[in-house]
Amino acid sequence: MSGSLLTEWRNQIENHLRDKLLPFWLERSQDSRYGGFLTHFDKDGKDSGEDEKSLIAQSRSVYSFASAYRSGYGERCRELADHGAEYLLTRMWDEKHGGFYWMTDRKGEVTRDDKILYGQSFAIYSLSEYTLATGNPIGRQYAERTFDLLQKHATDTMYGGYFEMFDREWNLAGPGSKGGDRKTLDVHMHLMEAYTTLFECTRLPLHRRKLLEDIEVLMRRLLHPTHATGIPQFTVDWRPTRQIKFDIVWGWDRFKPEGIKANPMDNTSYGHNVELAWLLMHALDVLGSDDAPYREQVHKMLDHAVSHGIDWEYGGVYVEGSHNGPARDLEKEFWQQCEVMIGMIDAYLRYGDDRYLAAYEAVHRFLFTKGINFQTGELWPLLTREGVPIWTHTSHSWKINYHSVRAMIQCRKKLDQAIAAAKGEGWRGQGAVKG
Repeated sequence: MSGSLLTEWRNQIENHLRDKLLPFWLERSQDSRYGGFLTHFDKDGKDSGEDEKSLIAQSRSVYSFASAYRSGYGERCRELADHGAEYLLTRMWDEKHGGFYWMTDRKGEVTRDDKILYGQSFAIYSLSEYTLATGNPIGRQYAERTFDLLQKHATDTMYGGYFEMFDREWNLAGPGSKGGDRKTLDVHMHLMEAYTTLFECTRLPLHRRKLLEDIEVLMRRLLHPTHATGIPQFTVDWRPTRQIKFDIVWGWDRFKPEGIKANPMDNTSYGHNVELAWLLMHALDVLGSDDAPYREQVHKMLDHAVSHGIDWEYGGVYVEGSHNGPARDLEKEFWQQCEVMIGMIDAYLRYGDDRYLAAYEAVHRFLFTKGINFQTGELWPLLTREGVPIWTHTSHSWKINYHSVRAMIQCRKKLDQAIAAAKGEGWRGQGAVKG
C-alpha cells in the first residue's frame, strides 16, 4: 500500500474531523440554560425539541470532548468536557443510593431513576477519560465510586460477570424484558472499555484485576466456541438464549413487533466483533500484557468480518449475519462502519495482513462517499446496502458523537503510524501500535 494513499485517507479524516464533525457539536450541543448537552438534532442539524437527556448521550458527549481535547483539538473541547462533567455529577448522580440515573428531562429533573449497567459503564469510561485529558481528579473520583458500586451490587459471585438491570436502590430487575435474568455481550464489552480507561487513569491493582476478569468472561463465555463470533444474550449461567428487546433499550435495533430478533440463536454483529477485537488489544496494551492467549480468537473475529461482513461490491460493512455463513441484514448502520474502520486499520498495523487494510479501504470509501450527511458533518444513522439513507435524523439519545468522533481520532492516529511505517520510520507487525 502506497504511502500516498494512506496520506490521502489520513488527510480526509483529519479535515473532516476538524472542519465539519467537531464544529457541528462544538457549536450546537451545549445547553447553556439547563446544563449538559442537547443531543436531538434532525437531518438538517436543527434541535428537534425532544425533552430528554439520557445518561448515554451525556456521558458519551463528555468522552468525545475529553478525548478530542486530549488529542489536541483545542480549548473549546476542554470547556465542553468540563460543562458535561458538571451536569453528570450535579444532575444525574444519585446522592442517596449512588450511581447515575438513566434519564432526565431537559431541565435536569429525573424521569427514569433506574441503574442500568450499560449507562454506568459509559459514566466510568467518560469520567476516567475526562481526568486523563484534563487532570481534574473529580472525574476519577466518581469513576471509582461507580466502579465500587458495580462490585457491590452487580457482580455475579456464582457464575461470574455482571447482572445488568436494577432499580434506583440497586434491586435486581425482574425477568424477561425487564432484563434481570439476562447477561449481554454488549454490556460486558463496554465494561472492558470502561475498566481499561479507569485502570489507565488510576493504575490501581484492583482495577487491573477486574479488567482481566472481565476479559476472561468475554473470551471464555460470550464467544461462539468454534467461530469466536459474539453471541448477543445469555441466561445468568451463560447459556446462549434468544435475543429479546428489553423494556429499557439503548438503541433502535430493528426487532420484529413481538420484540424478538429473527434467527436469535444464530446471529452475530460484525461491528461488535471487530469492536471487541480492537478494544481487547487496546486493553492488553494498557495492561502491558501479551496478546498471544487471545490471538487465534481475535483473528477469527476479524476474518469472519472480512469474509462475511464487508461488502466488497458497494463498500461498507453489513449489520449482522450468521456465525458461519453470509450476512442476513445487508443494511449499513453508522456505528458498525466506525468500529470496523478502527479495528481493521489496527489489525493491519499489528499483523501486517493486507486483507485487513483492504477491508479498511472498503469501509472508508463507503463512509466518505455515502455514509456522511455533508450538510451537518455527522453520519447517516442507517442506509441501504447501496448507500441510500433510510433513517435521516442526525442524533438522538443513542446516536450521538461517540462512535463518529472516536473513529476519526483513532483512525487518524493509526494512519499516522501506518504512514510512518511506509516511510521506513516504523515497522508493521505484532506490537507495532500502542493505544
